Amino acid sequence: MRNLPIWCSYEGARDERHVRDRQIREPGYEGEEYDADGYEGEGCDPAGDGAEVAAPGQERTFAALPPARGRGFAESWWGRAWLKALEDTALDGEQVKKGRRLALEGGVGAVSVRPGRITAVVQDRDSTTYRSDVLLQQLSEEEWDRFLDMAVDRAGHIAALLDREMPPHLVEDAAAAGVDLLPGIGDLDPECTCEAWDHCPHSAALCYQVARLLDQDPFVLLLMRGRGERRVLDDLQARITARAAERQPAEPSRAEDRRARGVRADEAFAAQDILPPLPAPPPLPAEPGPPPSLDTETEPEPGLDPAALEVLATDSAVRAYRMLAEALSPDHGQQPVQAGLTPEQDVVRLVADARPEPWIITRLATGSGRQRAELDAAVRAWGYGGTAALTVLDEEWAPDPESHARALARLAAAWEDGERPQLRAVRNRWTVAGDDVQLRYGRDGRWWPYRKEHGRWIPAGPSDDDPAAALSEALGIG
Repeated sequence: MRNLPIWCSYEGARDERHVRDRQIREPGYEGEEYDADGYEGEGCDPAGDGAEVAAPGQERTFAALPPARGRGFAESWWGRAWLKALEDTALDGEQVKKGRRLALEGGVGAVSVRPGRITAVVQDRDSTTYRSDVLLQQLSEEEWDRFLDMAVDRAGHIAALLDREMPPHLVEDAAAAGVDLLPGIGDLDPECTCEAWDHCPHSAALCYQVARLLDQDPFVLLLMRGRGERRVLDDLQARITARAAERQPAEPSRAEDRRARGVRADEAFAAQDILPPLPAPPPLPAEPGPPPSLDTETEPEPGLDPAALEVLATDSAVRAYRMLAEALSPDHGQQPVQAGLTPEQDVVRLVADARPEPWIITRLATGSGRQRAELDAAVRAWGYGGTAALTVLDEEWAPDPESHARALARLAAAWEDGERPQLRAVRNRWTVAGDDVQLRYGRDGRWWPYRKEHGRWIPAGPSDDDPAAALSEALGIG
């Protein structure tokens, strides 16, 4: 990166007008932004020449940025909008392209931003330096009043501005109030010592550098329009205070305070077309992340079991991984929202997913109201069909006669006369006579195979909408 001189100048001062400009050397390229709150032309001597000095907080000087090879300009919405104004303004697109190359190569020195003007020394490829200025019309006092009144009227804008953020839909709402924040066609007026009559490579390079500054701090745009960040926030606070004083009681209620912290739904919806696109989804990791280590020298609090906590932490990582995988699937938006699990169901899911130590399973069984053997059966059911399988395991209910008749017909069609196993139907549970095999009919219209093990009915496989197929599964018939 070449060292570039910084020219200190005043509003309207030009070399041909015999105004003394002093050169100083910038210290380096740390990428640091120099906030000139209280800055009054450091390094300049305004005495005796009639030069105008910026008011405190009304000029900011940004150190020269390093070359931007391998990256583009204008990553933010504000930066892109600024460059669109440049491209719409310039008559010679080739000069704009040359300016982009100069900015990418680090040819722009420190940038001075003040109301109505941005200034920098730009070094050409042949090492010749030029002072470039770009002028932008300042907002009038009336326009500033309309802009601030608009911001105070909208709680979302107040919260954002006071938090030193500038939401993109601020532009649309300001335009509705008759205030143009972004420059339009012909609003960027270039001046350069190369004496080009339109945007030259040097003024274009300066504009590209300003786009990078807007990426970092959109309040730079307000300074160019006439008021620095400090004054804008002070004016905004003054209006908020004045309006609060007009209302009774003086202090807002808790409900009003909550409203002031949010953004109206219609405002958020209206901004959908001007907001920048969402970033690309993150890639799915290869596996869930490791749980935090609880192996410390500090003794746990009474009643806190570190081993149980590790199980919960591991389970949380697995669930988060699964949720991310589902969210990244192409048809995720079309999937129905799943109902939440009851505490009893979540115990079964936890045991099925985490496979904790036996003593933890025993504690979970006690907490869920199941005996250990009952929890084992529930875990097996969960593996076959999640909450639907759990419901079939636990519930007994009476299907309608039509469902009963359809099931009998399908069973009769699947076996020859006299070969079909004899079934004894009790509500939704059909048991094979003389055998430890059972079918259970779920509320979802599917049939679930069961077998009796150690005197307890245990799920024997996944469900099927055909009772004959489910019965064959339970009987072990291939």
